[in-house]
Amino acid sequence: MSNPVHPESHQLARWRLVLGKDAEAHNIGCQEDAACQRIESLVGFLFDDSASGGGGSQGGERSGGGPAGHPLTVPEWVEAVNELFPHQAKEVMQRELIRRRGIDQLLESPELLEKVEPNVDLAKTIMTHRDLLTPKTRVLARKLIERVVQQLKERMQIQIAQAITGAIRRDKHSPRAVYRNLDLSTTIRRNLKNYDRDLQRLLVDRLYFYAAERKKRPWHIIVAVDQSGSMLDSAIFSTIMASIFYELPSVRTSLFLFDTEIADLSEMVGQPVDILLSVQLGGGTNIAKAVTYAEQITREPARTIVVLITDFYEGGSESDLVNKIGEMAQAGIRLIGLGALGYDARPDYNKATAKKCRKAGMDILVCTPENLAECMAQIILG
Repeated sequence: MSNPVHPESHQLARWRLVLGKDAEAHNIGCQEDAACQRIESLVGFLFDDSASGGGGSQGGERSGGGPAGHPLTVPEWVEAVNELFPHQAKEVMQRELIRRRGIDQLLESPELLEKVEPNVDLAKTIMTHRDLLTPKTRVLARKLIERVVQQLKERMQIQIAQAITGAIRRDKHSPRAVYRNLDLSTTIRRNLKNYDRDLQRLLVDRLYFYAAERKKRPWHIIVAVDQSGSMLDSAIFSTIMASIFYELPSVRTSLFLFDTEIADLSEMVGQPVDILLSVQLGGGTNIAKAVTYAEQITREPARTIVVLITDFYEGGSESDLVNKIGEMAQAGIRLIGLGALGYDARPDYNKATAKKCRKAGMDILVCTPENLAECMAQIILG
């Protein structure tokens, strides 16, 4: 029978995990606590640069992160983390694995892909390194991306759908006097001229009611996605948002990817996984060409919203871009430029060019999907 760990030793071991290897200089270690030793080896596998040659070792290489005589590999690390850590902590650690280490072996090993938790970072890695996938892991990778997309869609869908459909229902009034459809704010606003100061009453000569049916003339939402590597997070969220728009009545959705060329994927807009696996990262960027294409597919400017997801680093003519945005805004097209879209978005975009686009008539945002939907709802409501 093994000797029990003294409570004080266990407490010191926990402090060792919190403080890292520097704690050993003060005689704070994990030597007497096997569980903490094991956890330390797993955490060290992620954060100890000396174990991984500066964080750049490949997935199949040995690391010094394990106990003496038994260095860790990526498969062993994944197995141990699945065993020792709860779901939330496991997901955080696996994201760090993807961020800090080469993961060739992960993308080549079906048994590993089946064990890791689906998350946005892993989906981005798969999209970036599709060429590393074997035929078998390609199938698993697609399923993993599908799970990530479904999780994000479930998180986003209710609030986005309510914001857009609610606005569409209420952007026109109906002659039908149905009490439950009374538009009280519009009724008050448009009858303020009838306010009687002596009686201190508002005399209403007309009531306004929301239309009970959605209009037959749909709103057209055009989503243009920059394929620059820096926009990958935003591309994932915007593609999922487009698929939500696609499912809404009274909304026509177009989606295209762009770099120096245009790839119109509107026929696939209801299949976000297929679109994400079509993204070709890198290459040049011609944003002016993208907004010009959006103008070309516009049929009714006053009922069109163009959502441009880009870092605003124009590889073509900046003046052409700004002038085209001005022309489209003058024609009545509403334009939204997104420097970043997501829940943990780290905006890195050309603010000077974005500022010129704003002056020309484009709203510039860095926001969550729900914030974007609220902005679009306000546009629809006028």
